[in-house]
Amino acid sequence: MDYLFIIGRVIFAGYFIFNGINHFVNIKMMSGYSKSKGVPVPSAAVSITGLLLLAGGLSILLGVHPRAGLACLFVFLVPVSILMHNFWAIKDPQAKMTEMINFLKNMALVGAVFMMLFIPRPWPFHLF
Repeated sequence: MDYLFIIGRVIFAGYFIFNGINHFVNIKMMSGYSKSKGVPVPSAAVSITGLLLLAGGLSILLGVHPRAGLACLFVFLVPVSILMHNFWAIKDPQAKMTEMINFLKNMALVGAVFMMLFIPRPWPFHLF
């Protein structure tokens, strides 16, 4: 069963690592989107959230201080979901649906973060 945990851990962590890298590769585009959503100091916000994603994803992937990594992901997911994916405030039906999908996806990820808090430590195949 450990191998299934490792596969799931790699997929879960990879999602956040990829998105963290994407924050830096596409910082101008993401900052523009953040600005359009009313985020103050959008380029700093994109950089900080990119770091949270990378730290959380790498922590999960490597099994290094996983609770701290899960906390980083929680700190990213909840505010971003409320501020950036506020589908309840959008009039356009297509944009509303897109934001609702992203909001609900993020809430599912928050649920996974909570569940991972209860995995006994140390995790299988951790580095430290």
